[in-house]
Formats: sequence, C-alpha cells, structure tokens
Amino acid sequence: MTVLLHIECSPRKQRSASLEIARQFIARYQRNAPDTQVVTLDLWNLDLPEFDGPVMDAKYAGLSGTPLTEEQDAAWTTLKDLAAHLHQANVLVFSVPLWNFAVPYKLKHFIDVVSQKDVLFEFSPEHGLRGLLHNKTAVNVYARGMDYSEPTAQPMDFQKPYMEAWLGFIGVTDVHSLYVEKTILGPDVDLASRQNTTGQALALADRLA
Repeated sequence: MTVLLHIECSPRKQRSASLEIARQFIARYQRNAPDTQVVTLDLWNLDLPEFDGPVMDAKYAGLSGTPLTEEQDAAWTTLKDLAAHLHQANVLVFSVPLWNFAVPYKLKHFIDVVSQKDVLFEFSPEHGLRGLLHNKTAVNVYARGMDYSEPTAQPMDFQKPYMEAWLGFIGVTDVHSLYVEKTILGPDVDLASRQNTTGQALALADRLA
C-alpha cells in the first residue's frame, strides 16, 4: 500500500491555489491507485513543539552522547513522532504559498523541529552528512503572486530553492514541482494559471501512480 503524506502549509483554505492544485493531484493519484492511504498534516492546526527547553537539551545531550533525562526523552519522542510521518510515507506532497519570497513560518517551524541528527539525517566521519529518507517521491505545489520565471525575479525566489535544498539534504531526490503564478493579477489571470497547473498536476499524477 502506498502512503501519501500531504503537508498543508497555507492557512487560506477556501482560496488557496497551492491547496487546490495539491488536492487535484491527490484525487487523481488516488483514482489511479485506489489503495493509496492519504495522511494530511495541516500545519495551521497542528501543535508544533517549540524547539527550546527539554527538546533543545535533548538535542545536545544526544550529540555529546549523554543519556537523556526522562523529561528530555519525552520531548525528543514528540519530535520523532512528528518526523515519523515523513518516514512512513512513500509520496510527499507539499502545498506551499510564497510568503515574503520564501515559505510560511509554520513550514519553517516544522522543518526546524524535525530536521535532526539520527531523525532525518545522520553524520559519520567516513561519509559525512547523509539523509535518512530513501525511495520517496516529493511533489511541491508552489503558489506565487507574481511570475518568478522572469530573470529579474529569480534571485528573489527563496521558496523552491529552499524546499529542494532541504529535501535533498534529508535524502529525497525524486522531486517534482508545480507552479501557480500571477495569482494577484486579477481573477482571469488567476483562473487561467490554476487551470493550466491543474492539467500539469493531473498529468503528473498519471505518470507517478
């Protein structure tokens, strides 16, 4: 059975372009592979742990080889349980709006919490840093108000490069990107962009499922 994990990064549920396209992709994927189990993490309705106090102490205790206290172990277990969603999934779908040239702070918070040594990556003197997520496919659905394919705009895009750098770091190299752009240039342009990207999303689902 395939497990598809959808990480929702937009709080704008009704008009979110990234969510709309991601859900179209997921529906077509499920139609092609009916035994697919879809798990959704809505980062805006998720109680993400703060990375301080016992969990911070647990991190550095682990790095130094010091046994964890009971409190630290409980905090670290919460973090590992959150990261387990990524380990258990075969397909990762991220619906990501562009905020201030980058990703929403809730997604950054999630990434900061789960991206830990021996959780999503390992380190050894022989091999250096290596991601722990293997044989997974990621589909990133990006929503952008403007057209970031223009050469003058590309240096301001910290959304796609950040996502691909992080995914590569944790071991995910089979990454596919879908874009909805120009979403603030009026309803006609917005609709046309959504329709065009929906077609691409359905075609991608047909190839992957």
